Amino acid sequence: MLAAGALAMLLTRWLQPWPATLVAAAVLAPFLVYQVHRLFAPVRSLFRALAGSVASYRDGDYSFGIAWHGQGELRELVESHRELGDTLRKQRLTLVQRELLLDTIVQNTPVAMVLVDPNRRVVLGNLAARKVFGDGHRLEGQSFEDILARTDEAVRDAFARGGDGMFTVGDDDNEDIYHLSRRTFRLNGRAHELVLLRLLTAELRRQEVQTWKKVIRVISHELNNSLAPIASLAHSGSELLRRKQYERLPVALATIEERARHLEGFIRDYARFAKLPSPRLVPVEWARFIEQMRTQVEFVAELTPADGIARVDVAQLEQGLINLLKNAHESGSAPGDVRLHVRRLPVGWRIEVLDRGSGMNEAVLSNALLPFYSTKRNGTGLGLALAREIAEAHGGRIALLNRDGGGLCVSLTLPL
Repeated sequence: MLAAGALAMLLTRWLQPWPATLVAAAVLAPFLVYQVHRLFAPVRSLFRALAGSVASYRDGDYSFGIAWHGQGELRELVESHRELGDTLRKQRLTLVQRELLLDTIVQNTPVAMVLVDPNRRVVLGNLAARKVFGDGHRLEGQSFEDILARTDEAVRDAFARGGDGMFTVGDDDNEDIYHLSRRTFRLNGRAHELVLLRLLTAELRRQEVQTWKKVIRVISHELNNSLAPIASLAHSGSELLRRKQYERLPVALATIEERARHLEGFIRDYARFAKLPSPRLVPVEWARFIEQMRTQVEFVAELTPADGIARVDVAQLEQGLINLLKNAHESGSAPGDVRLHVRRLPVGWRIEVLDRGSGMNEAVLSNALLPFYSTKRNGTGLGLALAREIAEAHGGRIALLNRDGGGLCVSLTLPL
């Protein structure tokens, strides 16, 4: 019984302070909460500022800045965020400058540019497009079909044909030549069409004048080279007749004949180039066609497959290939290195004329297919140009490239 009483007294004494402690805690708790709230208030403000700046960056506003005077990891976070803002501002400024430059270029280019949305409404029309389609007025927001309805009939026909092409507006006394280009692409997930209309009249006329000047120079040069010796030999022949020196007359007359025939062939080649008719396509066995050409020029042939048949104009293709093979012989290549390769492709035939001559530099490669361009002293500049005309008349194309190890490859591709 005594032990039980002592234990009760101990418990009573130990529990007596608790009510006072609880009262003190209840009194101090609001103060502690206030102090903690006050202590972390700047941190919470910093986090709100960071969240606000991120939202501004997302909206494209990079003028938002944050300052933090504390130390530690939060300062490193703020510095990193500030550097990110500076980088984004610089990138935005660069982008804006590029957009201004691009807009200036687009607005002031002589090419008429019209951007049409999926509803066939004009999204953008530059200054040149306003002159062509709107008499100088803005085009944005208008129906492109309504705009076309107000244009010249030639313009409407060009758009009705679809795709790219050239067309002429006006009559013979006041004629303008345009090139139409149309491209479709996706902008913001929607299909748009970009229409480009370029005025080519002045450029084509300049090129026409330059071409005629070149033709006149070539013809004048060739005529002088032939007519001058003919006139000189005719005078010499008359002197020989007057002196009765008949034994030297055959040489003079033979030279006159040779120069006259050369001039005749020169003019015939020009006429043939200017009046190349549309090809008359007939089935032709490559093996027989190649053997027929062997009688006129030497070359090594490779045909795959050996029994291939093509539909070509025999006379035109033979003329073009013989010119190419003769050029290969004149390149300085050994006769055994002049080769003709004919291979069938899935969609046509590839014909290659190969040599091991000196090849061509970049300037010659870029101009060699132009009419009247020649690096030969007595060349007419028509051999490669005629081959190009023949290939394109057959629906094919021609290309020139230098070979590894020296020499040239002239490649013609013809459809089946």
